[in-house]
Amino acid sequence: MLVPSRRRLRFEVLIVLGLSLGQSAVYSVVQLLDKMTTAPLAQGTSTLNRSQSTREYFDLTYQLLDILFALVPVALVIYFLTERWPAGEHGTSAFRRIGFNFARPGKDLLQGLGLAAAIGIPSLALYAAGRALGITTAIIPSALDAYWWTVPVLVLSAIRHGIVEEVIVVGYLLDRLGKLGWSTPAAIAASALLRGSYHLYQGFGPFIGNAVMGVVFALVYTRTKRVMPLVIAHAILDTVAFVGFSLFGKAVGLG
Repeated sequence: MLVPSRRRLRFEVLIVLGLSLGQSAVYSVVQLLDKMTTAPLAQGTSTLNRSQSTREYFDLTYQLLDILFALVPVALVIYFLTERWPAGEHGTSAFRRIGFNFARPGKDLLQGLGLAAAIGIPSLALYAAGRALGITTAIIPSALDAYWWTVPVLVLSAIRHGIVEEVIVVGYLLDRLGKLGWSTPAAIAASALLRGSYHLYQGFGPFIGNAVMGVVFALVYTRTKRVMPLVIAHAILDTVAFVGFSLFGKAVGLG
């Protein structure tokens, strides 16, 4: 196997993060400062799925394009994780290497459901506490108009978030930090802090909650070497939030 140098790996990680969630983290910090210097955080709002056009099918087109191009950094990560071997030799598939495949669908689904339940309920309590303490904005999971495609697009958006975050922040980052000589606890801490940081635009409560989620997910990954259960759990959590709010938010006085 051809092993890249540490210098090359550092540049690779910076490029990947600069094109994806590292960029999101920088914007998130700026947005948080903007909100804090405008009004108390408790008076702010954070909208996760916005309408991008008043014309139905242009809005649909923009939503699908956003989902598609958000997955390009994942393709880049899979490319970087693909092992280079001399001609005539074959290495382990990048998908198999981080467990991003359907090798064990039943077990991955059960683990994903368990993780979603373990993370979802405490997250609601933490959100309520953050709102009460004034350190969390009001979160609007969906502001899309009600079209026939709204629910399918929200489900696709949830899957997109699950794939992007878990493949890059867990599978890729832990692999690269390990090769750069980081200890496992330090790599997990970095992964968790990055996850929390790109949620800072929602306030300090979501930062804490997502950082804790990052620790839990990274620990699970270090034991299983599979991101698929994490992708499933993340997609379930976001689907419940996005679709539930879209269908029932107004009925229960939200939004």
